[in-house]
This record gives sequence, structure tokens and C-alpha cells, in this order.
Amino acid sequence: MESKLVVYNTLTRQKERFEPLHAPNVGMYVCGPTVYGDPHLGHARPAITFDLLFRYLKHLGYKVRYVRNITDVGHLEHDADEGEDKIAKKARLEQLEPMEIAQYYTNRYHQYMDALGVLRPSIEPHATGHIIEQQQLVRQILDNGFAYESNGSIYFDIEAYNKRAVSTGSLYKYGILSGRSLENIKDESRELAGVGEKKNQADFALWKKAQPEHIMRWPSPWSDGFPGWHCECTAMGRKYLGEQFDIHGGGMDLIFPHHECEIAQAVASMGHPAVKYWMHNNMLTINGQKMGKSYNNFITLEQFFTGNHPLLEKAYSPMTIRFFILSAHYRGTVDFSNEALVAAERGLEKLMNAIADLERIQVSPECDPETEKVVKGLRQKCYDAMNDDLATPQVISHLFEACTIINKVVNHEATICADCLKELKDTMHLFVFDILGLSVLNSQLSTNNDAREEAFGKVVDMVLELRAKAKADKDWATSDKIRNELAAAGFEVKDTKDGVTWKLNK
Repeated sequence: MESKLVVYNTLTRQKERFEPLHAPNVGMYVCGPTVYGDPHLGHARPAITFDLLFRYLKHLGYKVRYVRNITDVGHLEHDADEGEDKIAKKARLEQLEPMEIAQYYTNRYHQYMDALGVLRPSIEPHATGHIIEQQQLVRQILDNGFAYESNGSIYFDIEAYNKRAVSTGSLYKYGILSGRSLENIKDESRELAGVGEKKNQADFALWKKAQPEHIMRWPSPWSDGFPGWHCECTAMGRKYLGEQFDIHGGGMDLIFPHHECEIAQAVASMGHPAVKYWMHNNMLTINGQKMGKSYNNFITLEQFFTGNHPLLEKAYSPMTIRFFILSAHYRGTVDFSNEALVAAERGLEKLMNAIADLERIQVSPECDPETEKVVKGLRQKCYDAMNDDLATPQVISHLFEACTIINKVVNHEATICADCLKELKDTMHLFVFDILGLSVLNSQLSTNNDAREEAFGKVVDMVLELRAKAKADKDWATSDKIRNELAAAGFEVKDTKDGVTWKLNK
């Protein structure tokens, strides 16, 4: 099948037409969370970005195997292979088993991703469930001469890897993805030569010997220990997607060292790279600084949904957060502010109100020219935007243009025929719900929310029926009193030619 989708490939630093290795099958691997704390807004962005891609690829007719891992071992406090395992540290502080910590925060991650409308991946492998595959990867790299043992730990030999790349004319030297040069790192580490376990301070761990106090450990030919953080994605991507697959995604902060190390591990073990398209979403920031646990400036998704954080002026629904993230291009930086979230809330409300209004539009024998032009061009405009590297801001802009037309038709300032109304409904539902993944019922993380909203609406409708009866009886005082009381409570009531409408202003 011919694809019109174009994506930005971080590896080549340019947009490329998406052509799967084995169409119609697509293999996609995305780095998932390290489960030692509650998910925050920074976790939401890659999850939503690649959920969008997953949804769109499936809509285009591809059979997508989407693998997103759970990191539950081997991710140390520092990328330089130093410090304590993050999950083990949390377990020690809370006097729990590491797997209790991992399971608890995995469940929490799922809960909040579900609320954001993020579809579950096809496969969600855990690092601890693939120790054997990671040991096999380490053995291959050792056997190929790109790693060495030191005091029971195994390190990737970057200098040996780069020498082989130069001698064979390979483009895949260490630094190809990030564009970094190792010369400065080597210069800085020369005075440390012979100190510590590494030949070069830039070398990274493939297997770490566990110290006596280390909780999480497994037997290996080299020592009782645990895999380096970078091994899991290379090993699990290969296991579930094959030696070569289409897409590897993640946050831009993973380009170096994590994804750089993944490329080196794949080439060193197999003799060729594994991934065709590397895709990365940009960061979410607060006052220009990356949001993250290590910066102690993060806001958890639970805090967004409850409003319980000093930086938040109010609570925001899961769909407001999703709309906020989709309102910016995935490769652009998004800076948090209450003003931006309020704008997203209003934008989402505008879309949902317009979709609701579609159900009460009266059709005419024919469309006026402006309506027909907008409706007939809407679907293709949205496809063109999605095909241009998932340009969601443009998609939303086109949908807002349709909202303007819907409002005009509702207010009898424009006309729409039956065929155009059907096309408009189908296009709005396709892009708003199926592709962008937005939903109507989104305000609470409550299983009773649907019933509460239904009951809430019935009460308001009953009050408005009393007002209608008062108007019919020419009891203007009661009619005005009901309207004024509703307005004071935040309800906007409109009398239109088609009847009374209401909405709750947030």
C-alpha cells in the first residue's frame, strides 16, 4: 500500500515518507515509564504522542504491533552507571519489596493513561521478565569484540566500536543519532585512565555486578548482578519486533544516552541497525526547565485532575490535558501555564459543543456556498495535516473552522443539506474521537461519572421545564427568577428558534 504519511526521522534529521519494511505490518517500539513514582505531565506527552501515531497508522489500514516497555530494574540514579537502582531505592525507603513498588506504580500509570484516552500497547514487556534475553545480548556484544569485563561488570567499548565503524566505512559510529562527538569526553577522562572499572569514562554498562546491599540481582556468567538500563529496549525490541523494525519512539531526552546506546548495541550485536525511523517528542517545561522527577519540578497527573498543587489554579480534566498536549506539534516545546490550560479547556469545550450541536441541526434542501466549501474540504485538509508529520495544531485549526460553520447553521445564519451534514458528522467524529482520541465524558476519574452526569442533566432539564411552564402561563417573574438563579450558578441558558439550550460555564 502506498503511504502519504511523512514523519521526521531524528536519525537523518529530515522528514521522510513512511514506508514500512513489511507493509501492511508495522512494528513500533516506544520507551515506557520507569515505575518508581506517580506519572506526571512529562510522562503524558510521549504516551499521547505515540498513541496518536498508533491510532493513525491503524486508521490508515496498517497492522501495527506496538510494544511499550515497563522499566522495573537497571535504571540507576545517574546515567553514568552510578548510584542506586531507582526502584530498589524506593523499596528500601518504604520497606517494601521492589516488585511491590513496580507493580503499584505500573497500576497507577495504567490508571492515568486510561483516563487520558491512551490505548494499551499490543505488548507491554517488563525488563525483569527478559533478563535472559539481555544476557544473550551482552554475550553477543562480548563475542564480537565490542565489550569487556571488569571486576564482574561488562562495559561497552565505545573506542573499539568507533574504530570498527571507521575501518568498515560504516555510518553507525557512536554519536550518529545525537550528533555528539566523543573527543571532549575522552579528553576529560584521560587523567582518570586506570581509575575505576572503565577503560573510558564514556563506556556504558551492559551488566553491573551487584554490591552486597543491592536487592535486585540475577546470576550470570560474569557475576550476580543486573542489566544496564540500555539493554532492555534493544533485547525486547528484537524479541517482539524482529532484528529490524519500523519505528522507535520516545522523549527527546532519551536521544542521548539511551537511544544512542541502543543503536550501538544493535549494530555491535547483529552487524546492522535495528530501527528505520527514530521519532522523538519534545519536552514539557515549567519556566523553561524540563519537567521531571530529577528536577523536582513535576506536577503529577493526579494533581492536575484534582487541582491539588501550588502551581495550579484549579483542577483540569484528563481530556483538557490531552487537548493541551495535542494543541502543540509533538516536536515543539510546550511550556506549562494555567493560562495555556484554560485556553485548552475552552478549545475542547468549543469542539464538544459543536459536535453536540450537530445532533439538533435542521437540514435544508441545499447548502449555502460557504458551508459546502468548508464541509467538502474538511476531511482532506485534516488528512493533509496528519500526513505532514502528525501536525495536530493544523488539524485542530481546521476542526475549529468547522465549528464556526456549525454555529452559523445552528443560529440560522447558514444552511446545510443532508449529505453535507452526514459528511460533517463523520469527519468530526473521525478526527476528534478516533484519531485525536478525545472523548466527551472526561471530567472525573470516577466509575460513577457517567451516571452522575446523566442525573445532573436531568435535574437541569427539569428546572428548565418549570421555567417553560412559567413562560407559558405568562408568569414572567418566576421565569426570570429561574433564569437568573441558573446564571448565578454558572449556567448559560439560551432561547433559540429550536428550543432552549444550556451549558455549564467552567
